[in-house]
Amino acid sequence: MPLTELPIEKAFMLIEPGPVLLVTTQNHGRNNIMTISWHMALDFSARVALATGPWNYSFNALMSTRECVLNVPAVDLAEKTVRIGDCSGADVDKFKEFGLTPLPGKAVRAPLIAECLACLECRVADYLEPQGIFILQGERAWVNPDRKERRTFHANGDGTFAVNGETLNLRSLMADKIPSGV
Repeated sequence: MPLTELPIEKAFMLIEPGPVLLVTTQNHGRNNIMTISWHMALDFSARVALATGPWNYSFNALMSTRECVLNVPAVDLAEKTVRIGDCSGADVDKFKEFGLTPLPGKAVRAPLIAECLACLECRVADYLEPQGIFILQGERAWVNPDRKERRTFHANGDGTFAVNGETLNLRSLMADKIPSGV
């Protein structure tokens, strides 16, 4: 079976990260939410790379406050999450517009989103300007154990999303390579 070449500008669709996140910031006393799928875990610690730039309203908050919260919405928040990404915090109070509840963080001023499955309070450790990549260091992590819907969703890069489904447990093949507590 021959392979079909994919245009290079669509190559990201082959390795799109997951899950879609809601990034919260607070700047000058104003909360904001940004939808993003351009991120990745850097190692077994709570270090995360996140790519964005000055075209996003949240970029200035990240640059000036050097902190944010990475909120993990479950699939029941997928439509809200996409809609959040389709408007600017410069024009819209996204917490109010989308009926989300801000909760105070313990390590950062940016709010957690109560409706999300999990939240990771982060500080900006570095910004790689040529690539537009923030290196975030997690400070505090939170999970909602009572949340019924736990499936996350992942951007395919073309307006469609994959929803987590069945989990394969292959830990026995990797036992010596998994840090304790994971």
